[in-house]
Amino acid sequence: MSEVLTDFDHNNIVAELRDVGLSFDDHVVLDGVSLQLFEGETLSVLGGSGAGKSTILRLVLGLTAPTAGEILVHGRDIAKASNDEVLAMRKEMGMVFQGAALFDSLPVDENVAFALREDGGFGEEEIQLRVREALEFVDLDAERVGALLPAELSGGMQKRVGVARAIVDRPAMLLYDEPTSGLDPITTRTINELIRKLQSELGVSSIVVTHDIKLAFRISHRVALLSAGKIEFIGTPEEMAASEHEYVREFLQ
Repeated sequence: MSEVLTDFDHNNIVAELRDVGLSFDDHVVLDGVSLQLFEGETLSVLGGSGAGKSTILRLVLGLTAPTAGEILVHGRDIAKASNDEVLAMRKEMGMVFQGAALFDSLPVDENVAFALREDGGFGEEEIQLRVREALEFVDLDAERVGALLPAELSGGMQKRVGVARAIVDRPAMLLYDEPTSGLDPITTRTINELIRKLQSELGVSSIVVTHDIKLAFRISHRVALLSAGKIEFIGTPEEMAASEHEYVREFLQ
């Protein structure tokens, strides 16, 4: 079961899905999904393959538009925003991909600096400072790994570089897509501790899409369980563990 987590602000909603539906022809991906992410909260979204978990991240990022409902980020509907507004809203988010999704031809420091250089509003000294701080936050020595290519890193180190890249722009919200997929138990524990560190020390709000029940229970304030595009349960890990809901029991077993 989860340890005591840093509390979050129940009065400040960072992101919200309101009765969201998404369909492609006759295929229903999401059906009436409503979720709220509060400031400083870690919310994990669990579910089997094809349940619609990763689609939620795409909706929050504005990469996919819903066929029904609203996607609010700090109170603004990202699906109805202009391209410039969407880009501005995305600067408030950091994305940690299932694979590290690093650029193979760029060294570690340039991978982490990528978003800052794309932004164009940072001088070289500020970029180098932020890159070093981000790498140190994920327990990587910038002097030792900065010049290495991703192929020269272990899978766990690549994942940590991916997290450093996600936080270098100091976003208010982090989105994780299967952060421990394919990792060994020791590295999984390291990522678990890193997510907790980000929550406690930086106070970021996080949505974690995962199939890893142990991870979700350790890092989450609340857990949502998706099945066939619908929310079957949402509550604390303790409430989920004690639930008598038939699908919840089946999923946990």
